[in-house]
Amino acid sequence: MSDASYRDAIFTTPLDRVASFSFDEQVVACFPDMVRRSIPGYGQILGMLGVIAERHLRHGGHVYDLGCSLGAVGLALAGRLPPEAFTLTGIDLSPAMVERARATLTTECPEHRITIEQGDIREIDYRPASLIVLNFTLQFLDPADRDALLERLYATLEPGGVLILSEKVVAEDEAENAWLVERYHDFKRANGYSDLEISQKRTALENVLRPDSLTTHHARLERLGFERVTTWFQYLNFASMIAFKARPGGRPHDA
Repeated sequence: MSDASYRDAIFTTPLDRVASFSFDEQVVACFPDMVRRSIPGYGQILGMLGVIAERHLRHGGHVYDLGCSLGAVGLALAGRLPPEAFTLTGIDLSPAMVERARATLTTECPEHRITIEQGDIREIDYRPASLIVLNFTLQFLDPADRDALLERLYATLEPGGVLILSEKVVAEDEAENAWLVERYHDFKRANGYSDLEISQKRTALENVLRPDSLTTHHARLERLGFERVTTWFQYLNFASMIAFKARPGGRPHDA
């Protein structure tokens, strides 16, 4: 991204009261640094989205990036695909995110047909789409709302369309989950976060980010009707899945 961003120092000072995490102007200002140092494999996931789109996105098809933050999915696809290959709508609840995403995408890929909208992804009137991306977004919704949203997204996808779902996940085995959490904290320490920052960020995210297990994700997507669900990437307790909607006449997806 060409726009200015800053080092994430939000939780470096001890706080008397840690407020719930929100995607406000302070977070937007340091968001690229935050995700780089806080989400294992984030860059690799973005890098593969264009490759996956080359294989599975219908030429000229529409793409939704839900919880688009600063527009990284649009940038990833635009870096790999020509302007005529797709249209994209990014949606985010944060006005600050939307403002920065619009400015960045206008500067970085002006020839591509990318629109950024402010709104609640649970309330959008969707148009048919060939590819839908939920990158670390579902985990911030009330668990009671997740099935209903994914049911709408399944209906939104064209036959043969695909859903990319990236999430922080919990392991079902308690000991395994504890090991993954501790190694994740080691990952953050290795990227320069202090124990104080790790602790205060964890408190801020409590009851804001509520992850599911991979088993829960797979079962939910299969129950909604997806033909096949594959976990194609996992780094510690962060994972990305691809879900395939059946093609017309039962034709298989390309390998």
